[in-house]
Amino acid sequence: MNKFAAVTGLLMGATLFSGSAMAQTTLSMWYHGAGNEVEAGIINDLVSDFNASQSDWVVELESFPQAAYNDSVVAGALAGNLPDILDVDGPVMPNWAWSGYMQPLQIDESKIANFLPGTKGMWDGKLYSIGLWDAAVALVTRQSILDDLGLRTPTLDEPWTRDEFMAALEAAKASGKYQAAFDPGMAWTGEWYPYAFSPFLQSFGGDIIDRSTYTTAEGVLNGDEAIAFGEWWQSLFTEGYSQATQDPADRDAGFADGKYAFSWNGNWAALGALGAFDDALFLPAPDFGNGPKIGAASWQFGISAASEHPDGASAFIEFALQDKYLTAFSDGIGLIPPTPGSAAASINYKDGGPMADFYELSAQQALLRPVTPGYVVAAKVFEKALADIANGADVADTLDAAVDEIDADIAKNGNYGF
Repeated sequence: MNKFAAVTGLLMGATLFSGSAMAQTTLSMWYHGAGNEVEAGIINDLVSDFNASQSDWVVELESFPQAAYNDSVVAGALAGNLPDILDVDGPVMPNWAWSGYMQPLQIDESKIANFLPGTKGMWDGKLYSIGLWDAAVALVTRQSILDDLGLRTPTLDEPWTRDEFMAALEAAKASGKYQAAFDPGMAWTGEWYPYAFSPFLQSFGGDIIDRSTYTTAEGVLNGDEAIAFGEWWQSLFTEGYSQATQDPADRDAGFADGKYAFSWNGNWAALGALGAFDDALFLPAPDFGNGPKIGAASWQFGISAASEHPDGASAFIEFALQDKYLTAFSDGIGLIPPTPGSAAASINYKDGGPMADFYELSAQQALLRPVTPGYVVAAKVFEKALADIANGADVADTLDAAVDEIDADIAKNGNYGF
């Protein structure tokens, strides 16, 4: 090859390389985890790995504080300024899909066949979002507390009945050793209420919305079962088993400080309990008559309706479904890995691991919050109703008023398509 040909070849190669680089399309992504250094490190590694794995797409990440994230997405949608990829809290997704903020994913659904059910965001028969983890709530206590109070250790196959649970709270109260027998987490507000407390209602036989039609709350939020739940809920506070108001510091550290015999808390707090006590236990939800229930669905990845590159956005999300990333999130922030493989490879959820019970809790007891665009309103109404009942409001009147408010919103929005 002569010098001219060699130089020409080099120039052509450089031109082709430059053209390839220039052909890469940027995908914008919004994420809710700003402020969490561990989580930020994992998501940044995931983005870097994807960008290096192929030459078609470059993901650029922008993170928001969780408290401001949903409002930022709604504002972005109204301004026509949504990113290609966004994450969405599972129960909020139907509202965003119905509102036109999101479009269905373009991924091979066989790749999520073995994911925990709560991680799959379905709306109108289509997959709109998928989670890289799930979350579960358990009754946190210690084996030594059960032994001291003479209580049976409940299992997934044989959870406590309502009577057994209340006998446990009565025994803890009577011991005089605790500030309160049961910490339901009253310092937390917002989504904690429907996520943590509506499963109690559902175990009684009620619900936030009638899931047979999704057009009313009548009969399920104010029927006999719901009133029985409301009276039980109020009795926790009037009978002195729990406190209607709580210092946030006690929510964070009260169980570890020995202030509570039992704490209703999530797997994200389990590492703290394990660090405080070598006999920490994570017990299944009690059965209040219609089977034990806990909430399902956490944050999930999806594609905005504004994206002009759903194929690229879907490629990134499908890339993120690899077990190594699912395990990394689990090990880093304590959440439940969504596949058997990622659980088996994790530090805490592998067979015999200290948090392995949460995987089975999620698999066997988890129930999605009502899958409807109206959930975002109903959740706020439910929160206010439970807070009012805890503070002494009449149960039947409060639940009737909640039903009226939820039904008015559903009617105003044309039954949200149902």
